[in-house]
Amino acid sequence: MSQWKRKMPSPWKMNSLPDWKRNLGILWLGLFFNFMAYTLSVPFFPLFLQQDLGVRSGVEAWAGVSISISFLISGICAPFWGSLGDKYGSKLMLVRSGIGLGVAHLANYFVHDPYTFILVRIFQGLMAGFGPTSMALVGTNTPEKHVGYALGVMSTSTAAGGIIGPLVGGVLSHWVGLRGCFIASGIITICSAMIVLGVKEAEKRRSANRPSVWQDLKRAALDSSLLRVYGLILLVSTSVMILDPLLTIYVVQIGGSAKNAAISSGIVFSAVGVATVIMGPRWGRIGGRLGYGRTLFIGLIGGGIGNLLQAVIHNLVGFGVLRFGYGLFFAAVYPALNALIIQYADKDFRGRAVSLSQSASQFGIVIGPLLGGFLGGWIGIPYVFLLTGMALLGAAWAGRAIGTGKRSDLEAGQTAELRSSPP
Repeated sequence: MSQWKRKMPSPWKMNSLPDWKRNLGILWLGLFFNFMAYTLSVPFFPLFLQQDLGVRSGVEAWAGVSISISFLISGICAPFWGSLGDKYGSKLMLVRSGIGLGVAHLANYFVHDPYTFILVRIFQGLMAGFGPTSMALVGTNTPEKHVGYALGVMSTSTAAGGIIGPLVGGVLSHWVGLRGCFIASGIITICSAMIVLGVKEAEKRRSANRPSVWQDLKRAALDSSLLRVYGLILLVSTSVMILDPLLTIYVVQIGGSAKNAAISSGIVFSAVGVATVIMGPRWGRIGGRLGYGRTLFIGLIGGGIGNLLQAVIHNLVGFGVLRFGYGLFFAAVYPALNALIIQYADKDFRGRAVSLSQSASQFGIVIGPLLGGFLGGWIGIPYVFLLTGMALLGAAWAGRAIGTGKRSDLEAGQTAELRSSPP
């Protein structure tokens, strides 16, 4: 907690800060509340499908579809919202997404069958984009020498939201039911949209000759190192999301009571977030000293072993402890992958290279829950842990040579900044 206090400016000092620091504080709060609202209800979709919507068989598959469909629609619509953001500004897109997602959360309160639930999730996908737009605003409105630090700080907002959300959702559902969680999610998400109204977006001349996605893909394809990183991002995001529709169900299977399933699974979901907040900044510094390729290798090995062990532990407390341990290692993976993209991409291509990495991650987010939902119902949840663990170990082996090349100037600057105290 002391690190957060040191990184985040006090509210009464915000007006005296440079615009980029002021924006960073506002966007951190907005993204924190937005992600907290998301994780307040989404982890409990399997329980909602069972208890409120009457789904008695194939719950894993229904949960997987309900999670994936939103991300699929979001990925399809992202270029459209991105072009509007280029034309009218990212701030307007943030407010649009926050209000739209809030309405989608509220609409879930009135759902009474699984098919309508899927339709609401499609609408939620149409309104998505709050997280990527927040990151884009930080990246484009922060001086280049501070971009690495600012994006690192922003990553803690989703980690913090991922801790608080499931815990609050678990307790709240016990008091007001799962439908009450949707109301809370909607209100909090709309509040996040109001928070980001305070952002000052820098005016910039927007190029009319922006390269097409196809041109960006062809340019990225010429760099084998970038392609390997994108492949790892796809695999990693799939491995993370493959368990989303299964964890709540698995908690009940290994001894958690059905009555307190929301609270128990909320604690389990939060364990990885707590570990990420603890180790995320430390892995950034370790990566600066040891090399991001080696840090990535360590994170993937630890994540793979952690998944393998989760498959054979059938005690709720032991499972929660393992999830925390898995998070301590896996916290190294995403920062290392993001740093490697910056390292390998040419300076004039970095922004678009990061956008392509988000597309790779988005594909994994779509594939993961679908794959997990169907595999969990077919071969059993423990075997999904085994497959995920082996996939991460295989990724560590395949990507062991990544990051051994010469570092870029930007990476060297970010490394120096990570070693120093935050500005």
